[in-house]
Amino acid sequence: MGVANRLDLTLRLVQGAGRVSVAELSHRLGVSEMTVRRDLDELERQGLVKRVRGGAVATRSRDEEAGFAAREGWQAATKDRLGRAVAELVEPGSTVLLDAGTTTVHVAEHLLARAPLTVAVLSLQAAVRLADRPGIRLLVIGGQSRPGERSLVGPLALRALTAMAFDVFVMSIGGVQAQHGWSEFSLEDAAVKQTGLAQASRTIAVADATKLGVRAFSQVAAAGAVDTFVTDTAADDAATHPKGPETLSALRDAGVDIVLA
Repeated sequence: MGVANRLDLTLRLVQGAGRVSVAELSHRLGVSEMTVRRDLDELERQGLVKRVRGGAVATRSRDEEAGFAAREGWQAATKDRLGRAVAELVEPGSTVLLDAGTTTVHVAEHLLARAPLTVAVLSLQAAVRLADRPGIRLLVIGGQSRPGERSLVGPLALRALTAMAFDVFVMSIGGVQAQHGWSEFSLEDAAVKQTGLAQASRTIAVADATKLGVRAFSQVAAAGAVDTFVTDTAADDAATHPKGPETLSALRDAGVDIVLA
């Protein structure tokens, strides 16, 4: 995992929990406690966390500091490759529920080549990409727009989702671990994902390799709840992602099809 991406994940874990220990961060990220301490020192230097005995606490809300705009440029080429691979798994004529997130915006752009489609979006950014495009019937799920993320969450979003059925749910994810399955940094986002899983005939999860071996704040579902997982080829390289190969193996054992893009 690159330093920048690890810092991003560390920040999101601290802000999601409010307070987190060095030992817990080490366990969730699959890195040494020395590395965690060094990363927390850097985040404190930037004014994003405050070091306390044995760990760190958030100094600003995650919505202010770790939102969509802050992450949009991370690994853009990789995310575009993932977006294309996901889109190729969607059959023309399908009804698609598209999750929020930086990677799913790339999925949205590549779905244009799979038209005709009905696409319900949980992201205002994805809605902009798909609005007024030929062959796309766009549905914007109601709900509260979460500041910084512009993901649509809350009771209105959940009520809208339960009134519909989808051929496929394209789900972004904050972390996936062999033991704890799929997890997300926000309780609100996790609730929406759980409902999306229940309303779709098939679920395709998508995330770059930095999310493998990571346990985020709120569990979404067990590993086997997803049909297909699309990630980048670096996930199978233990040298750069020590938890990658074992996580992929656990997902395969749970019946998940793996696509390396």
